[in-house]
Amino acid sequence: MVSCHISVLLLENSKIGGYGSLACMEEERTGLLKLKEAFKHPINGSAFSSWSEEQKDCCAWEHVKCDVISKRVFQLSLNEITNSSIVWDAGWNWYFSLNLSLLLPFRELKNLSLARNYLTGFTGEMRSSKLQYLDLSHNKLTEIPSFLSGQKSLKYLNLETNYLTNLSHFKDLTTLSMLETLNLGFNFITGNIPRFIGSLASLKALSFAGNTLTSSLPEGLCMLRNLEELDLSLNSLTGVIPLCLSNLTSLKLLELSWNLFVGNIPLTLFRNLKSLEYISLSHNHFEGLISFSSFSSNSKLEVFELDSGNSELEVDTENPPWTPLFQLKVLRLSNCRLNQPTGSIPTFILSQYDLRVVNLSHNRMVGEFPSWLFQNNTNLESLSLRNNSLTGQFLLHPHSRNLNMSWLDISMNKIQKELPVYIGSVLPELVILNMSTNLFQGSIPPSVGDIEELALLDLSNNNLSGEIPKKLVVGCVHLRFLKLSNNCLHGPLLPRVSNLTYLFFLYLDNNHLSGELPRGLLNSINLRLLDISNNLISGEIPNWLGDFSELRSLVIFNNSFKGHIPPSFCNLKRISFVDLSRNRFSGFIPSCGNLTSLKYLHLHRNDFAGPLPRNLSRSTSLVTLDVRDNKLSGEIPIWISSLSSLRVLLLKKNNLNGSIPFEICYLKNIGVFDLSFNKFAGPIPSCLHQIPFGSRRLIDDTFATNEFWLPWYFPFGHYSYEGEFEVGEFEVSGYLTQDYRMIDVGEEIEFMSKSRFESYKGNNLYYISGIDLSHNELSGDIPNELGYLSSVHTLNLSHNNLGGSIPTTFSGLMQIESLDLSFNRLSGEIPPELTQLSSLSVFLVAYNNLSGSIPYGKGQSVTFDENSYTGNPLLCGLPLRTSCTRSRESPSRSLHPRPEEKESYRYEFLLSFLISYLAAFLGVVSFLYFEAYRIERLVALVKAKIDVFRLKYL
Repeated sequence: MVSCHISVLLLENSKIGGYGSLACMEEERTGLLKLKEAFKHPINGSAFSSWSEEQKDCCAWEHVKCDVISKRVFQLSLNEITNSSIVWDAGWNWYFSLNLSLLLPFRELKNLSLARNYLTGFTGEMRSSKLQYLDLSHNKLTEIPSFLSGQKSLKYLNLETNYLTNLSHFKDLTTLSMLETLNLGFNFITGNIPRFIGSLASLKALSFAGNTLTSSLPEGLCMLRNLEELDLSLNSLTGVIPLCLSNLTSLKLLELSWNLFVGNIPLTLFRNLKSLEYISLSHNHFEGLISFSSFSSNSKLEVFELDSGNSELEVDTENPPWTPLFQLKVLRLSNCRLNQPTGSIPTFILSQYDLRVVNLSHNRMVGEFPSWLFQNNTNLESLSLRNNSLTGQFLLHPHSRNLNMSWLDISMNKIQKELPVYIGSVLPELVILNMSTNLFQGSIPPSVGDIEELALLDLSNNNLSGEIPKKLVVGCVHLRFLKLSNNCLHGPLLPRVSNLTYLFFLYLDNNHLSGELPRGLLNSINLRLLDISNNLISGEIPNWLGDFSELRSLVIFNNSFKGHIPPSFCNLKRISFVDLSRNRFSGFIPSCGNLTSLKYLHLHRNDFAGPLPRNLSRSTSLVTLDVRDNKLSGEIPIWISSLSSLRVLLLKKNNLNGSIPFEICYLKNIGVFDLSFNKFAGPIPSCLHQIPFGSRRLIDDTFATNEFWLPWYFPFGHYSYEGEFEVGEFEVSGYLTQDYRMIDVGEEIEFMSKSRFESYKGNNLYYISGIDLSHNELSGDIPNELGYLSSVHTLNLSHNNLGGSIPTTFSGLMQIESLDLSFNRLSGEIPPELTQLSSLSVFLVAYNNLSGSIPYGKGQSVTFDENSYTGNPLLCGLPLRTSCTRSRESPSRSLHPRPEEKESYRYEFLLSFLISYLAAFLGVVSFLYFEAYRIERLVALVKAKIDVFRLKYL
């Protein structure tokens, strides 16, 4: 932003200089040739092509300007001589220091630009003190050049985008009494703004933007009474805005956005700054109430930006009543609790007729959509009303032709009815169109295809129906991002004539689209993401799918695909996310040895058979392996240990068998481990305790939602001080990128926890850890070492053949929430130490051979009902109905009856024996006509019955 004085300074010099052919000084011509030599390597002479021995008139050379009277060089524009594309394409890592003695011949040099080279510093001396303009931006300087202290005439100094880290030489700049423009933006400067900045009394433009400055603003700033532009954005400045800034009565631009300023905004400050044209206070931590009427006297105001960074700021534009004296070009008031509690749209906008950028998003505004904004402001280029509660209909006047709007976002509102059929003819210059998450009905207007420059189209989360218009996929030739998810669209996936050759992201999920994958999709060969999940797509995966060499995410779950996965699938070398689950795929899982970028693989609920493919061991970046509900067979391969990044392993409901290999214990990052509903046998590996299972909970980007930035330029709604609508790089913009990141499919898994399936997505995956070995044929004792898993949340060992007792070490499961040991052969008592588990909410030991008193009445144990313990006849105490006292006295409950009770048992035995014998005898008589072999079987059965009673009661 600190640029308004550049053109003024150059204009002053142009009045005394000419650009025609002059007979330059021989001394300077020789000096220029020496300069050429200094820049020669590694360009090898390709730069300064017009600088040659044969060409005597150096004033006609490129990058050179001479004074018409003195015939001396007064301007050298040596910008980007060492072009980065040439340097890096050639493989050079080339930096250099410039010898200032090369500039000695140019005694009248006033303007020098060395921007965008690879300068690391300077050697020698520069005796000339007539320099007025010096541009050293976009280099590799690590400190402010010391030769600047002698430049008494210097007015413009640009050191933007270097590697300056401190201002140790800043005092040298205090001698520059004539300095009017100082740009130190986008370096690595830390600490405070120097207090002696106030000694540069001639300053008109000052920028420290894009550094890491801290603390509050120094009072020295308030001494710069000639200051017209102050840019301190993109730092970490704190404290309140000092009232003494009201001394800067010449101030036209005040840029304080993206800092940590707090407190109330001093409204009296702005009443005194009558010259203000540009105010940006966005993305700070201001609080309190601000009345917009305080700016009514700033008649020159054109840009006002106040996007709140913490939702604690309240802005009232309605009270007290006021009449604006300004005509704004940019208005940004997002996330600032606008006009609460009524949430009304600011009425002063009705009197604004030259708006170019409007952002009123995230404000809880109510009322009908303000269609009058388009009629009142024919120069409107960017409008965002995202995330409000606006209702009514989105109307465009059919006669409002060829509006120059490039950005329109009205998403996350309650706007109803159909989209305007002529939207493409009224807004033909749109680059971004986001109307998602509303209540739109009807079909997608074919006129959308008239918007040739459209790069992003998001109509997701509405009630749109019909087919995808042929005109859309033919006319929007520059479309990069298309999202039509969560609608009621039907018909083919894409028309055959699709011409979306630049398409990167295609979301068509959650519709009623049918048919097979259309071959027209091949025209979008640069696809990074394809999500067609939750539709009715059928057929087989075509072999040409492997041609999408740039594909990162393939999401086609919950369709009707069938058949084998083609071998060409292995050509997707850059694939990271694959979800083919809930289809009818069969055959073996493809054995691809080159999918080294694969991180998430979801194949559950298909008919895949055979073993896990060995080549999967080469996918060492794999984080999630989900092959549940298939027909896989064989054992867990020992190469599983090579998947060192694996955090989620889901093998549930297959035909896997064998023992659980100890190699599983090498998966040091595993957090969720599900082997349930298989045929695993043998003991539980005691080494499982070596796996941290969440104790090393590193919050990295493993489960973060993937974000893609679109690789082209967008008008992001920033209005320059010079009055031109700037085009800035989308990924660098600090304004709208928060709302317009290109979101990839987030990672999500299902896992049985607390006796129910839970879905975990995104950041929640960092906090879930569990082991499920249930419904297998595991045997032996439960390893005591499992009690050392202090961070595990879920442990399910139910429905196995485990014996022995419950380890007392389970008291070490301090984070356990669900512990299921039911349907085993466990014996002994329930360890009372388990009552110390304060996080335990589900505890199941039903249907075992446990005995003794239930530990009850402490901690979480009081929340468990009898279903937790049923099926253990020798357990007693609450919450069961069996009293432990009665249990000790009851013959029917005792394993070792007292002597006086034995006689009654014998009578019971004799009575039971006689009844059984009589029943057997009658049975024999009744079936005498059976064949001999049947009689023999019946006799054997009677004898077995007698043996059972004898063993039980004698």
